[in-house]
Amino acid sequence: MSLQLEHMAQLSQQQIMRMIRGISIRQVRLTCGAVLFTYLVSHFLNHALGNISADALATGLYYHILFWQFLPVAIVFYAAALVHAGLGIWAFYERRQFRWKAIEPLQLVLGLSIPALIIAHIIGVRLGPALFGQERHYPQVLYAYWVTWPYKILQMYALLLIAWIHGCIGLYFWLRMKAFYKRAAPFLLAAAVLVPTLAMLGLYQAGRNVVADSESDEWRADNLSQRQVGTVAEQEVLESVVNYFLIFYLGLIGLVLVGRGARAIAERRGGMINLSYGNGRTVRVPKGLSVLEASLRNNVPHASICGGRARCSTCRIRVIGDTSSLPPPSQREAFVLNRVGATDPSIRLACQLRPETDLSFFQLFMPHMSTTARGSQPHRIGQERYLVSMFIDMRGSTKLAEIQLPFDTVFIVNRFLGAVSQAVIACGGQPNQFVGDGQLALFGLSSGPQTACRQALRAAAIIADNVDELNRLLSHDLREPIRFGIGIHGGEVIIGDIGYRDHIVFTALGDAVNVAARLQDMTKSLGCEAIISDEVRATAGLAAGALPQQQVSIRGRVEPITVGAVESAKVLSALVDDLEAAAA
Repeated sequence: MSLQLEHMAQLSQQQIMRMIRGISIRQVRLTCGAVLFTYLVSHFLNHALGNISADALATGLYYHILFWQFLPVAIVFYAAALVHAGLGIWAFYERRQFRWKAIEPLQLVLGLSIPALIIAHIIGVRLGPALFGQERHYPQVLYAYWVTWPYKILQMYALLLIAWIHGCIGLYFWLRMKAFYKRAAPFLLAAAVLVPTLAMLGLYQAGRNVVADSESDEWRADNLSQRQVGTVAEQEVLESVVNYFLIFYLGLIGLVLVGRGARAIAERRGGMINLSYGNGRTVRVPKGLSVLEASLRNNVPHASICGGRARCSTCRIRVIGDTSSLPPPSQREAFVLNRVGATDPSIRLACQLRPETDLSFFQLFMPHMSTTARGSQPHRIGQERYLVSMFIDMRGSTKLAEIQLPFDTVFIVNRFLGAVSQAVIACGGQPNQFVGDGQLALFGLSSGPQTACRQALRAAAIIADNVDELNRLLSHDLREPIRFGIGIHGGEVIIGDIGYRDHIVFTALGDAVNVAARLQDMTKSLGCEAIISDEVRATAGLAAGALPQQQVSIRGRVEPITVGAVESAKVLSALVDDLEAAAA
């Protein structure tokens, strides 16, 4: 027991370390951006209440402030804002090549413009109350923007659009590779158009009301007192803070531009290196460029689906010759190479490798594969997700071929695969690969892990019923009834198009698929119809004693796994029915 606990603790520690190694600057920026976009949505919806009434606007602001100025939330929000802005400036300095796509430099420019546009608003509504106890809410801000400085409402509208477009571009880059994106895209587009439109209309309606009400002395007395808008001296202090921030921020941007120029000069003075592509082409570039950046700068086609962010491995290269002079892989590069099993030190990511000396290499993926993938569906490019893999194999097909005519054998195998496929499709799975008399089926392409596990268990039971029916139909043609073996396992896999030119198929690759195949093979030695991994049992919600458990060794794996061997697959249907009845 103690050894098991120690082993579990060690595995947990390894998983945590693996997760930490997988965190990149882009993921940090994405997380911070998600926090800021959530705030943006909340604030925009608050603005939209102006279409209803001033009271609705004030009520919405009360709850908006109640949440976002709650100390823990405020700390997370302001930390996310500072980190996101800092990483944006760092990305501006670090980015050496802006010819990926027009949308990416646009996102960067929009993001860098936001602090300069929003600082006056932040100082007015946050620093004023904090320093001088001012009570600035919608009436005071709208009066300032519509009456005192009418041009500022145009600046505010521009800010709203810029911040919203910047956030939507970031969401697009994040969600476009998700399986649900194609189905969700129309709804996301509708929200992306409606939310800012309603927000600006809400500000317009509220502004009109303020302009009309401001003609009343009573309204001015209630909303424009010194306690609410401050004194002239206080206003001058706040304007000074805004001016100093703009000087600092613009100076920082200028410093980055100077740094970029100085770096370019230093690189050229520091020497040039030759990159040889293994196909006879050689380019000469400054030291410090990544191999992928060098390819783009010199218009050399180079596969890269993720845009050089170390989120895929399609830009992989194999270095020719000595690798000892190469800089060691970064934490992120090492993580990606480890995930794809590239232990050879000559295999590197072109987007991360920045050679200091002449380098010869060849690309492992042809550029046309990347181009084709870009135009296809996101999940066809390659995506990591949780799937349940089911391998089904027909027993005795070799012996069947010895005693049956060839065409009869093909007929029987096709009937078997048809019976299996019907069960898989009926339960929400997808028949994926047919290998001889066997089939790989995938569950979870359009459902969550728990649903996928239950679908696979129910499919196994229906396969048993369908094969029994097939045996009755073919009883006069078969000397022995058709038997089968099923292996089911779930886990993270990579799904995408695999193949070459006209021979490309959509499939799944990964350890979970391999384990399912091994479990199917194991049904022969254990004399059962199905073997279900404990991972699938637990994720489906079955109790630990629902299946007879044992530990088995899997070829190619160091650690044994716990599985449940099921003599008759038909019993799985009742187990799933009990789960769903209990949930109902």
